Formats: sequence, C-alpha cells, structure tokens
Amino acid sequence: MWGIGALLGLSLLKLGNPVILDRLVTVPEGFWEWVFQPWPLSFGIGGVLVLVIAGFVWGGRPNLRRFRGWAWVPLVWFAWQVCASTATVDKTLTEVTLKHFGICVLLYYVGLLSHREVVDHVPRFFWGIIGSLALVCWIGWDQHFGGLEATRRMVYEQEGWQNLPKDYLKKLASDRIFSTLVYPNALAGAILLFTPLSIYALCSLRYRYRFVIHATFVGLFTYASLACLVWSGSKAGWLIAVLMLGFWLWNQKGLRRYRQWAVAMVLVLGVGVFLARYQAYFRKGATSVGARFDYWSAASRTVMQRPVLGSGPGTFSVMYRAVKAPESEMALLAHNDYLEQASDSGVVGGIAYLLLFPAALVRLYRYSVDFPLAFSIWVGLLGWALHGCVEFGLYIPALSWSAFFFLGWLERVSVET
Repeated sequence: MWGIGALLGLSLLKLGNPVILDRLVTVPEGFWEWVFQPWPLSFGIGGVLVLVIAGFVWGGRPNLRRFRGWAWVPLVWFAWQVCASTATVDKTLTEVTLKHFGICVLLYYVGLLSHREVVDHVPRFFWGIIGSLALVCWIGWDQHFGGLEATRRMVYEQEGWQNLPKDYLKKLASDRIFSTLVYPNALAGAILLFTPLSIYALCSLRYRYRFVIHATFVGLFTYASLACLVWSGSKAGWLIAVLMLGFWLWNQKGLRRYRQWAVAMVLVLGVGVFLARYQAYFRKGATSVGARFDYWSAASRTVMQRPVLGSGPGTFSVMYRAVKAPESEMALLAHNDYLEQASDSGVVGGIAYLLLFPAALVRLYRYSVDFPLAFSIWVGLLGWALHGCVEFGLYIPALSWSAFFFLGWLERVSVET
C-alpha cells in the first residue's frame, strides 16, 4: 500500500492538468524536464495498474462479499459512463476521460480493500501524499516570492512569446500562484482536500518530539497551506475553508458548551475578511461568477437536449463551443462537476455521481465523526465535494484519484466500526 500512497503523492506533483488536455502534455526529455514538467496521463495509469497487479499477486485474492451494496455505486457510475460513451460527440475526449474515470474507480476499490490498521493512527501509505502536499506548498511559496516574476521575465525575453496559448499568458500575467496544478483554483482544491489529513497526521507525532519543536512544525505547515490558499486568490476556496473549519469545530467534543460561539466567530471573521479582501473584485462585477453561470446554462441546455446519454464523457467543450456567445470566453469544462456529469452522461450519470460523493459523505459521516483520522479525511472530502460545485476537480487526476481512494478507505472504516 505504501506504493499507492507514493504514486498518489507523485500524481499531485506531475498530473495536475485536466485529462482532456493530456494531448498537449509531451514526454519529458532530459533530467530537468522529468523533474519540472508535467507527465502524460499514461504514465500515471501505468503506475497504478502495475501496483494493483502486484498487490493482487502478492496480497492474494480480494474478498468483496463482506461489503454493503453502497460499495458498488462507483462501478454502476462507471458502467453508465461507458454507456454514455456510445453517444459521444468527440471520441478522442471521451476515450481519455473514460481511462481516467476507470482509474478513479479502481483506486476507490484499492482504498476499500486496504488494511485499515488502527483508525486513530496514520497508515504508512498516507505519508507519501502528505509529503507531496508539503512540496506543493513549497513550490507555491517560491512562486509567490519571485518565482512567477522570474518566469514572466524569461518568457517575455523570448521571441514570439505573443504566440503562446492565451490561457497560459493570462495565467502568467497574474500574481495568483498555482504550484504544480493547472491553475490557481485547482491548487485551492488540493489545499482543501489534503490539508485536514496532513494537519492531523502531523499532530499525531506529538509524542515523538518536544512540544515546542512539534508545535512550531505543525504551525508552520498549517500557515504554509493557508497562505497558499490565500495566494491562489480562490474566492470559493476561501469560503469553503471557512465552512470546513466551522464544521470541524462544531464536531469537537471538548467545545460542546462553546461550539455555537466558536463557529459563529469563525464564520463572521472568515466572511468579513473575505468581503474586505475582495471588495474591489465585486465592484468590478465579479466577472468569473457571471462566466460560470454562462457555462452552467450551456450544460443545462445539453441535459435538456440529451437527457439519456448526454454528449459523452469529457465533451462539454464541444457543446459549449456551438452555443456560446461570440464575446464569451471559451471553457473546456463546465466548472461544476455535478452539472457536467449530467451534461456529459445524462440524468442517470448525474444522479449516480450525486450518490457517489455527496450522498456517500452524508452516509459516512456517522462512521467517521468519532475517529479523528477518518474525520479529517471526511472533512477534506467535504471541501473537495463542495469545491466541485464551482470547479472541475473530478477531471484532474492529482485530485480525483486521491479523492476516490479516500472515499473507498472511509467505506472500509464504515464496515469495520
């Protein structure tokens, strides 16, 4: 299992692009390109398959009979994606998306069949993911303190830089950090998903080190993660983080007498700082919010036109290009995982995904709340699921592969508690 944890951590560093852009990712050449450039999706898929086959050979035949019917929902969801692919409007986009979804489901069952160990202790396979988040934060800090500016100077000094993709130039011109992910909001999604687990894991080491050393290390890591969230400039990420913190405080047994006040203080302070920080953005008309409503409207029209099988997994861009206004900015994904599922695979696909994540989180809450490690993972998944209402984390392997793995691991916890 340590190999799966290491691979998921590596995906956070190397597979941060949406799968529908995989055709643009070339195989690295030379040592430094392997270190600094993203890797093709096929590398990650190959790694997962090798580790799963090795686990099957050395670990023996898995026993799935003990698990509840809910454990089969991911397989039903994927089966419907395959059905929807028969009506796709773009076979290339659908093929790469189906491969990605297949790995997501496979990793769910890897988590489901993993050794739970002791639920209040951090399994070894989580440390590879946590270490990778630390490196992502370090790269984010480097970008904030001069790395982005240095990259801009290097690009602008080259001839023909004006011919580079518009999305890349737009991202480069901004001071919002994105670390190893495709763009700043994706980085915010990674912070929301992995930070609760990472902080709990670091807190679990309190008996191994002196209090001052341990507290300093935990504090620095927490500050580094939250700083990256702020520097990413993600408005939704900020608000979701406030909700996550409030929900975590509400479920702390030691705060039962004061939890209303604690949660109210967090919400007031968090929302107040948000409004103060982004008041200029709202005065300008909150253009990104308006753009999202445009994407969601187009996705809704596709659902109405193709309610059974949709337009095919990963094909929102094809449908949007045909209906968008000339002045509207082009989008490759709907910036809403739930609506895009309905658009790409019909009403059944949308409902299956709702059962897979939001409904599963509601169901697994009572099995997780009494175990700090499980609850930290649950809170991270809650943040990721909420972020999916305004972003496309499902289509980024660096995020969705770990999210499915975590969900399967929580299902395992629910069976054994």
